[in-house]
Amino acid sequence: MRLAYIKEGMIRSYHVNDKGMETTVLLRWEEQIIASYDSILLQKPSRFTYHALEKTTLLEVDYNLIQQLLETKPGFEKARYHFVLDMLAQSLERIETFVLHTPEERYLQLIKDKPDLLQRVPDKHLATLLGITPVSLSRIRKRIARKGAINYLLLTASENRLITFVLNSVTWNKWRQR
Repeated sequence: MRLAYIKEGMIRSYHVNDKGMETTVLLRWEEQIIASYDSILLQKPSRFTYHALEKTTLLEVDYNLIQQLLETKPGFEKARYHFVLDMLAQSLERIETFVLHTPEERYLQLIKDKPDLLQRVPDKHLATLLGITPVSLSRIRKRIARKGAINYLLLTASENRLITFVLNSVTWNKWRQR
């Protein structure tokens, strides 16, 4: 089991079902920790595959070494406790978003939290992360453009690339309607 800090890049964690279909379980990017959470919590091999979506630099440590350190230096136990709590909080938040929010709301929140994902992650991975198909993702984007939620994205986007994407999609939709 490995624990890593992502210094640069992006990691995708996914599961492949019996039919060979991939489902993105999580994405992690710069200044975040990536670990095989199921392995750490359940003490068994992970069910997930981890893949760098772009050039990625990690600072890695073997989780067993951390365990040994904790056995000899109990003062570090509090840090592990916070790490495990954070893992559980992230899992709970993910479950809540699927139960309490529509796919469109999940998409808007994802863009608000990390606007550059549109350029960094293929649509098929974003769609499965949101629990939808790529076709549904396309429909959501069209619906957002029609409803004027574009203004919401423009106001909350922190990067020019997202604004360019949004403006281009509006321009494309107007051109296509001719």
